[in-house]
Amino acid sequence: MSHHPLAGKVALVTGGSRGIGEATALRLADDGADVAITYVSSGERARSVVSRIEQRGVRGRAFASDQADPEQAANLVDEVVAAFGRLDILVNNAGIFVTGPIDAEETDQAAMGRQYAVNVSGVVAVTRAAAKVMGEGGRIVSAGSVSADRTPFPGLGDYSATKAAITAYTRAWARDLGPRGITVNAVQTSSIATDMNPDVGPFADVQRSMNALGRYGRPEEMAAAIAFLAGPDATFVTGATLNVDGGFNA
Repeated sequence: MSHHPLAGKVALVTGGSRGIGEATALRLADDGADVAITYVSSGERARSVVSRIEQRGVRGRAFASDQADPEQAANLVDEVVAAFGRLDILVNNAGIFVTGPIDAEETDQAAMGRQYAVNVSGVVAVTRAAAKVMGEGGRIVSAGSVSADRTPFPGLGDYSATKAAITAYTRAWARDLGPRGITVNAVQTSSIATDMNPDVGPFADVQRSMNALGRYGRPEEMAAAIAFLAGPDATFVTGATLNVDGGFNA
């Protein structure tokens, strides 16, 4: 296998300015792909990621795009294709995490609505737009969560449901796009050390104890699984959900 298995490919990583998205963008660039990322507010961080993508000898570009607004999705994909000439790999990474029990009066319903828009409606819109421009060998990989299968704490219902929706869509889209030679898969994780879920504090200790490996994962470990599904060794893998969770679901 070539040291650059994704040479000549163009990838789009949503939410690519930090955390798992940042690690994935850099891994795909290491593997030889040109990489576009999206961001909402952290333009400076996005530009930093792009400069590190370009240091790897490939093209990089950041696009401001709010996934909570599905109408921006088609424009985003058009802009990526205009800039790079094609789109081969879509990584649906952008997501937010909002909690609140179903019976709690103080739960922020507007925040819950935005979570659904980002985590589900936005993913559907970007995937629909990307599927229109992808050719045979296209790859769609979505970042999910083990909370789609197991909800060990109260207040996770809305978030868990958004992630379960993604795994259901993954299976369905694999059927829709299989005849065109496009694969669709999801990678579910548990505790990855990021800004969104830091590996310090009492809640972090609880999460760590729930993983068979007894530790948090690194964003690069999630990125490696995404890169596998996006690459030439995964040609017969579609409709699958891969758990990269340190044994949380064991």
